[in-house]
Amino acid sequence: MPVELFFDLVYVFAITQLSHLLLNHLDAAGAAQTLLLTLAVWWAWMYTTWTTNYCDPDHPVLRLTLTGAMLAGLVMAAALPQAFGPRAWWFAGAYVALQVGRTIVVTVAARAFPIGRTFRLVLAYHAVSAVLWIAGAALGGTAQAVLWTAALLVEYAAPWLGYRMPILGAVTPADWTIDGAHMAERCQLFVIIALGESVLVTGVTLAEHPHLDAATVAAFTVAFLASVATWWVYFHQTAEKAAEATARSSDTGRLGRSAYTYIHIPMVAGIIVAAVGDELVIAHPLDGISAGTALTVLGGPALFLAGHALFQKAVFGRVPANRVAGIGVLAAAGLLVALAPGLVPPLVLAVVAALVLAAVAATDIVRGRSRATAGLAS
Repeated sequence: MPVELFFDLVYVFAITQLSHLLLNHLDAAGAAQTLLLTLAVWWAWMYTTWTTNYCDPDHPVLRLTLTGAMLAGLVMAAALPQAFGPRAWWFAGAYVALQVGRTIVVTVAARAFPIGRTFRLVLAYHAVSAVLWIAGAALGGTAQAVLWTAALLVEYAAPWLGYRMPILGAVTPADWTIDGAHMAERCQLFVIIALGESVLVTGVTLAEHPHLDAATVAAFTVAFLASVATWWVYFHQTAEKAAEATARSSDTGRLGRSAYTYIHIPMVAGIIVAAVGDELVIAHPLDGISAGTALTVLGGPALFLAGHALFQKAVFGRVPANRVAGIGVLAAAGLLVALAPGLVPPLVLAVVAALVLAAVAATDIVRGRSRATAGLAS
């Protein structure tokens, strides 16, 4: 675990880079680029998590492998702001080195074990996507965006396709039996990393604000409380119960793939987007609201709630009504802003988003207590 926590430090920096990238390019193109790079960063981290789930991270060979992955990850994170510019080669090279290099080591180490076949197929897919990453960096411009999107499509489709390759065949989630508790814990830590960026943004923005008036302090307080509510929604009972359910499951590979590998993406992305909204609101709490501010302030929490609803559906087989209701309220607030953009200042919109998250957390608490009381009564 200590070596995995050390490895995670690179991704603290990466999340900060991604939020600043979106903040500095708050338009359709900037959002698309940030999304693509976020998916790449998440995939690099997630494949390392699958690796340490199967292999002992404290083994000297894997420690050295993780150290090399950290170095590549640090270069990748440093290149993020200019990945679609002069540092495309840096990003693509570091990403390919991380994914392919780590997979080669594990493929060799696991060659005599059943999971070795899966890693050989993973390596084949990474080799295909590596060509697309490098070609995109070489060509630049529109071709870069197209080829990098294709590379991610190849990589993200691979698990759903069972890593099917001509001649080599395919595998199924039944071949990917995992330590469910470890997978859950690792993803919980990444959520904490993303929330840490949110808290960091609120503190830094307040510290650098030239005028600490009542509206600015109020915006800072609302942003902090929204982060607390987000933490509560994710971690209050659900995270622990989901980890237990995954560990007990007879099909841990399927849950590891769906609930954690894929469905955590909108939750993490939502937290990053919300952090950008927090920074915008604290900087300009009472100014006229822009489309970018409205989309980040409302869209971040909505994306997080949608991801969490899907997570509960995947693990427990149900979609909580309070998540759906919360998304509906956020959508209604967005419609109001679209119809009357000068009516609601950013601070009020942030209050609405925070209240929605707090309401979801509160109803979770009430529902949990009701179930506990019913259990005692029976």
